[in-house]
Amino acid sequence: MDADSIFCLLGAPMDANPPTTAMYPLHRCKTIYLVRHAQGVHNVEGEKDHSAYMSPQLFDAHLTPLGWNQVDCLREHVKKSGLAQKIELVITSPLLRTMQTAVGVFGGENSVDGIENDEDVLWEPNVREANSSVAARGMKFIDWLWTREEKEIAIVSHSGFLYHTLSMYSRECHPTIREEVGKHFANCELRSMVLVDTSMLGSDSPSYNYPGSIPAGLDLPSDAAP
Repeated sequence: MDADSIFCLLGAPMDANPPTTAMYPLHRCKTIYLVRHAQGVHNVEGEKDHSAYMSPQLFDAHLTPLGWNQVDCLREHVKKSGLAQKIELVITSPLLRTMQTAVGVFGGENSVDGIENDEDVLWEPNVREANSSVAARGMKFIDWLWTREEKEIAIVSHSGFLYHTLSMYSRECHPTIREEVGKHFANCELRSMVLVDTSMLGSDSPSYNYPGSIPAGLDLPSDAAP
């Protein structure tokens, strides 16, 4: 039987369009939950005057009462949806508003192991980081995630970091997906993403795969086996 006949039997002609879906090995995938911090006092002032975002007094802004309400709502969603039991690691920026959001949403008796480093080593006073630099830093951060063994990771960050990082990763996606991924985050919004290792960065071995080996011994009926 030739190849054309085989494809016809399978219901896929040789000139079929390329598939619109993709498959990747499970052990080369992670699920990441991206969260923008809840409303901070700088957001309130920034809506009145955008230049307020550059104010030194608002640099490490804390959450507003509305922001804390947003945290409570997201925490309830995380519990009801089952994410609280799935997430293995929570990563947050070192600013107060993100740490308040991270602890408020994901904190609990089994969720918080402590903060490894709360120093922002990249911050420079009076200098606003270029968008291209933000995107490059985001891509480097995503690569770093592959050094972690956890498969379900929550990341609490900022609007600019999330927007520019996702815009970089979605450049080659279908326009509909690019539009969905590239939208600005609302305060305390959570989005789930599948992170795929297409460049062999990950070192994990598959934990669910089975090689299909043949058992040792004679191939006899069970009643004839010793």
